[in-house]
Amino acid sequence: MSDLRVKLCGVELKNPVIPASGAFGFGREFNDIYDISVLGAVATKGLTLEPRLGNPVPRIAESRGVILNAVGLQNPGVERFIGQDLTWLKGKTRVIANVAGREVGDYGEICARLDGLVDFIELNISCPNVKCGGMALGIRPENVENVTRVAKSALKTTPLIVKLSPNVENIAVNARAAEQGGADCVSLVNTFTGMAIDIETRRPVLANNTGGVSGAGIKPIAVRMVYEVSRAVKLPVIGMGGITCAEDAIEFLMAGATAVQVGTQNFTDALACPKIIAGMEQWCASHGVERVSDLVGAAKMNS
Repeated sequence: MSDLRVKLCGVELKNPVIPASGAFGFGREFNDIYDISVLGAVATKGLTLEPRLGNPVPRIAESRGVILNAVGLQNPGVERFIGQDLTWLKGKTRVIANVAGREVGDYGEICARLDGLVDFIELNISCPNVKCGGMALGIRPENVENVTRVAKSALKTTPLIVKLSPNVENIAVNARAAEQGGADCVSLVNTFTGMAIDIETRRPVLANNTGGVSGAGIKPIAVRMVYEVSRAVKLPVIGMGGITCAEDAIEFLMAGATAVQVGTQNFTDALACPKIIAGMEQWCASHGVERVSDLVGAAKMNS
């Protein structure tokens, strides 16, 4: 039996598979289908200081090989999460609290509130579906460094993950900016900005006009970006973007990711994550890989 354990910022995960923020809620509904304690960790839906209703509907659209979403960080607020969901979730697996803000100061406040309560904090500066905060803070390297520094200064014990936007000129440069700001880890990629048009009404399908593109169709781009970032920084990398099966997850590890997040596939198959975990173990066993961590960065480029 292969060892699927990995270490992320010094914290041991039982395996490298993590449901991505926004695709898993706080885990309760999925726990009715399977015991989520099998997961390496759970990344919560994006949390803000105050509750948010999100964007108007329609805010989900399907396209070939991808979906578009413009949910807009709908969430109950950090205090309700702490009071109603956190203790239950910590009893199951490692907790990555994904946090967002309208302005830079919000990130410091919410990080201070969660410090020491969760295993990791993931800084969402790359959501394309909100008009304030979100991706606006994650495009320019100087903004990435600034908001990372503010968040890190509010933390005493909890490792900080910075979630990077792919909608940038050079994602490796932004990863280095996060590193300079004090990040302990980076995660990528968040969704690409896209649009779908209803040709009968001649209007965008989403009420927000544009939304974040995710799903199997973005995987090759995400793998390339993870490869570039893993070689640009000395930080551990969490890879995501279009993972549907164990082989996809292994591809991200070989590109340089220490762990992976699975998003859209949870909507297609509620059992996606445990299937990916089982598939990774089978693949490692059939290929003589004793420790899944040995696959991290194992890809060799053609000359």
